[in-house]
Amino acid sequence: MFNPSKLAISLDREGEEPIYRQLIRYIRAQIESGELLPGTRLPASRDLAKQLNISRISVVNAYAELRAQGFLSAHAGRGTFIAGDNHNGNGASNGNNHASAPETPTTPDRSIREMMRMARKPGVISFSQGSPPTDFFPVRHLRDAITTVLDRDGARALGYEVAEGYAPLRAAVRDYVSALGIRCNADQVLITGGTQQALDLVVQALLSENDILVTENPTYLGMIDIARTRRVQLHGISLDEDGIRLDMLENFILDHHPKLIYVMPTFQNPTGTVMPLHRRRQLLNLANEYKIPILEDAVYHELRFEGESLPPLKALDDNGMVIHASGFTKMMLPGIRIGYLITDGPHYERLVRVKQAADIATSGLNQRAMHLMLERGVMAQQLERNNRELLRRRDVALSSAARHLPPGSKWNVPQGGLYLWVQLPKTGPSAAELYVSAVQAGVAYAIGSVFYTNSCGGHRIRINYGVNKPADIEEGFKRLGRAWRELACDYADIEKSPLL
Repeated sequence: MFNPSKLAISLDREGEEPIYRQLIRYIRAQIESGELLPGTRLPASRDLAKQLNISRISVVNAYAELRAQGFLSAHAGRGTFIAGDNHNGNGASNGNNHASAPETPTTPDRSIREMMRMARKPGVISFSQGSPPTDFFPVRHLRDAITTVLDRDGARALGYEVAEGYAPLRAAVRDYVSALGIRCNADQVLITGGTQQALDLVVQALLSENDILVTENPTYLGMIDIARTRRVQLHGISLDEDGIRLDMLENFILDHHPKLIYVMPTFQNPTGTVMPLHRRRQLLNLANEYKIPILEDAVYHELRFEGESLPPLKALDDNGMVIHASGFTKMMLPGIRIGYLITDGPHYERLVRVKQAADIATSGLNQRAMHLMLERGVMAQQLERNNRELLRRRDVALSSAARHLPPGSKWNVPQGGLYLWVQLPKTGPSAAELYVSAVQAGVAYAIGSVFYTNSCGGHRIRINYGVNKPADIEEGFKRLGRAWRELACDYADIEKSPLL
């Protein structure tokens, strides 16, 4: 029978690392050292929670994540066991009783997939995704554009384009970004399969394995996944109300010499922070002084409904230090997967070669349809309409948060973008501990800790207020507040109870 003392768990209840992540770390260490052998039965989540004097939800989440990673297996009616194949994926023990770790950490990626799977349950109001609402999509305009392209171009629209992208679309992007203050030629534009691919191409083109990429902390989850997949070292620099801390960034540069700086200066994901003009200039000066390129993610730049419009970093770049990445996924059509990179000098040719190796070229039909919609002014119409509606939904979210979230909660007041960045009271359950109860209550959100490079943000959640209609936003916050209150009562009871 399993003996919990074998885990030798010493929980840090005051630290930033969520309790469930501490459990994952300790159990994995015991498996990898061979102290927990394949086939060992673990105690039920309720029993282990009582033995460790923690919330049961922490144990449930830890077991679920360890199952997703392949370290545990669950059998209905029998319980949870250490996986019997030593985590080598071939279904047979290698005889040494040591479970080998995954080749590269993939916990954030698997966590988000599990989170999204749970959020798709029928009846759940989900605030967890990073996409715009489907009712924003210009379906009629897309249908008309595709029909026109096929009638006009026939089979040519279905063939391969050059890796750089459909030439008229590249010219249209050049004209489009000129309104943002970016001056470039069409031959500096590379069309990509969405902004996510644009970011990945830059990492592949500029960094080698174990090179250092420095970013904001918290940062975009997709970049964390890219860095892990490409075996790049990722380091996060803390944010303040104006964005990435430049004093800390410079100290890190002096000590570690990173190869790339990745930032989202406007409506940063997940915090919604907007970097003011003076800090944008200071960041450019810093990058130029140390000759480190900046990858600017501007995918939310135009989702502004309040406040001053600021130029992208690329518009202020006099020395060719900025690689500008954006696309039309958040503004119009995420499934069409049309993004772009704008860069100067030697980086461009390298990016084209990496793009060609990745997928030869982005869909020609989609590129031609997007070009036609840009030419017809669909983008401008959609932006104006969408931003009006986003403002309305943000206001509903702010008022709903004030009514339904627990006392002591804090959140930003975004002037654009899609997200409300919420700090739950640290006296209650963490965001991960709350998640299962919230889904059972019919609401889902993004767990804040997955956006951090160092497991911080245990009581943070990200709410996509744009994705739901106002009535659902109100109901979703009501369900979230109710789930927190119910779990907080259980949490308080467990925290007060003696060790068993």
